[in-house]
This record gives sequence, C-alpha cells and structure tokens, in this order.
Amino acid sequence: MTLSTERPTPRADCTAGPDGGIVFDLDPGRRAEGKAPELLLRLRGSKGDDGTLRLPLSPLGDGRLRAELPSTAEPAEGRWDVYVREPGAVDDGEVAVEPGIRDLRLLMDRAPRTGRVAVRIPYPTVDGRLALHCWIRSPHAEAGPVTFDRDGMTVEGTLYGTGLGDGAHVEARPPGTGERVCRVPVTGKGDTFSFTLPLDRLATGPVTGKQLWTLWLVPGTSGGGPADGVRISRLLDDVWDRENIFVYPGHDVGEGARATPCYSAENDLCVRIEPGPTPEARSLSCTGP
Repeated sequence: MTLSTERPTPRADCTAGPDGGIVFDLDPGRRAEGKAPELLLRLRGSKGDDGTLRLPLSPLGDGRLRAELPSTAEPAEGRWDVYVREPGAVDDGEVAVEPGIRDLRLLMDRAPRTGRVAVRIPYPTVDGRLALHCWIRSPHAEAGPVTFDRDGMTVEGTLYGTGLGDGAHVEARPPGTGERVCRVPVTGKGDTFSFTLPLDRLATGPVTGKQLWTLWLVPGTSGGGPADGVRISRLLDDVWDRENIFVYPGHDVGEGARATPCYSAENDLCVRIEPGPTPEARSLSCTGP
C-alpha cells in the first residue's frame, strides 16, 4: 500500500479523571489499513522499554481511535511524552502526538479517597507536543494557602495517608547533603496541618549563590508516616507546572540575602535563598537622588 508522504500529525483530545485515569481520543491522520496502531507513553530521559507504556487503540466508529490509561496504572513520577506508532506507515515508527482539547475539569477540588495520591495531568509542551506530568505519592502532604507576616510564612494543608503524632514537625532542608536543617513545630487536627517558618532562619551566614530549600513534614513517632518525612507539594488541581505561575513576594533576610517562597517545576513547595541588596543599597534606593 502506498501512502502520501504528507501525513497529517496525529492529534489527541484528553479527558482526565479524578483518580488518575485518562482517556485519549485520537485523530491519527492517514493510516495504513490492516495495521493496529498503539499509543506510547515514554518517560522522558528513560532508555529502552523500561520507561514505555503501550496502550492499545480501538476504533470509535468515526475514523478516530481511543486509548485509556487506567487509574490503576503505575507510571513513574516524571514527564511522559505521547507518541502513536503506526506499523506500515511511511516512517513505520513513532510520531509525536499534538494536544487537542484537554478536559481537566474533574481534577479541580479533589479529595482523594485513599492515602495513595495518583495525579496525571496532560499538557502541551513548549514545542507543541502532548505530554503527561505524573505523580504518585503515598502518603502525601498537600499545600494549601500560604500567607506572610513579620514572623515568616505560614502554610496550611491537608495530609493523606498519615496523621500527626508526637513530635511532628516540618523541616526546611538545604540543597545537597548539608546538615543545617531548620525545624519548626506543626499543629493540626484530623487530616489538616499548619506551620509557620521564620524565613530569616534560613540565611544565617553569607549567601553567595542561589539555594533551594525543600519543605518536608515529619509526622512524628506515632503519626504512622515515613520517618524521613513527607514532601510538601501542591498536586490536586489542573496545574502541571507551578514554577512560574504561583509567584510569592521575596523577603529581605540576614545580611544581603533574600528569601522567596516558591514552587519547583515538580510542584514541590520550596524557599529560594539568594543574594539580595545590602542594607546600604536598600537605604540608597529609598533615599533617591
């Protein structure tokens, strides 16, 4: 069978379910008859089939095809690129899929029924391809409102899959293997938690470059969670990358340092410490000419 070399790019509409399942409705473009195409999800940076999920495509009756990623699937955390493989096509290989309509309404205001939190959000990449951002957390600490006062930043949130026990606290951990961990008490009732982190405690010495401190909730001796802590993140909505969307004000701390709460590209709550204006520079900028 001969196919035109001008093959339309496949495009997929996605419907995301609240428990992590996704339905892909694919317009595959030109196909080779008699061949069964499949949808491939490939973990970015992986090699071979270890980071590949294969989903069968079945006809919908209008020339389109459907594949389903079940909520019970266990894709590793990370970003998965979406391809369609059409045996017998001109390139007889994998073709990147473009994003169509993405229905993410069921991802909003979710309350997982179990302590296992599975999140898969389809999104468009910068170069116009379809990808999934995936997380699996068990247990999980979901960050909520972040507010500020003279004492620092206060975070409220919800725990899934564990509770607060004796000695429960939050740790701000510096990058690398540094031992200078900042610990603050955490309070809560039921599945909620709250803590206040004094930002000036993260910049007690000279700051010569950017540092990204990560935030962990340690449930305590009777909390039932992991002894090394639960990463504090915000995952239960339709935002696949909060890094440049949720922007908080910076605060001058220490001598020539600035602390700015932020989210990472993986939606983990952090505090960025970096060199800031010295007191003399701030004084000059306020005085003016």
